[in-house]
Amino acid sequence: MRRPFIAGNWKMHKDINEAVALAEDLKARVGSESDVDVGVCVNAVALQAVASALKGTNIVVGAQNMYWEEEGAFTGEISAKMILSAGATHVVIGHSERRHVFKETNDEVRKKVDAALGAGLSPILCVGELLEEREANKTEEVVKTQVESALSGRSADDVRKTTIAYEPVWAIGTGKTATPDQAQDVHKFIRSLLESGWDKALADDVRIQYGGSVKPANVDGLMSQPDIDGALVGGASLKGESFEGIVKFGRG
Repeated sequence: MRRPFIAGNWKMHKDINEAVALAEDLKARVGSESDVDVGVCVNAVALQAVASALKGTNIVVGAQNMYWEEEGAFTGEISAKMILSAGATHVVIGHSERRHVFKETNDEVRKKVDAALGAGLSPILCVGELLEEREANKTEEVVKTQVESALSGRSADDVRKTTIAYEPVWAIGTGKTATPDQAQDVHKFIRSLLESGWDKALADDVRIQYGGSVKPANVDGLMSQPDIDGALVGGASLKGESFEGIVKFGRG
């Protein structure tokens, strides 16, 4: 049985003081959560402070992006080693905002996954289609390309260390959410890709999160689906009360 994983993506929000205050609030609310794995992915400036604030809790900390080189003349970038030294264990890679706002390519996403796994970080690999791609019935084509580009040829152990987050781009920050059935269809398809690329045992082990306007009001329906193993939460992760409501899904 896959253990649910709920992770907050704070995006470009919270200065250091604000980030630590939210971390302390979450520590009190869900820091000893035993039924669900919980994480927060924070901006690079606040990474070390949040990791320190959450030390000793059950909440893991992740970065929101990284570069694939270990070091060098890459102004503004951060490496896997830097992320680890700040106390984080996870990193979001290929978020739709990285792909579509900053024009990250599938090849760049793969290089980042390579570097993360090589350094011992656990990637949260984001995949998902644009609205026009869904309307053109290209969802599976787009998702297949993104998953296979990032993961093909990897060992089963490396794939198991990776969480996949399905994020329909049209549902991120728009207030629109894929219906539980729509999300389940894509999650099931992703699991079928893992089974065909590796085997059923691996496909059954990998956690696939849903991301896209997840809120306390809709999380129960999403999490009731057999192939949805958690959520990558944006706006609703910025307040302790709403994030707690998502982490404690099904208990309301």
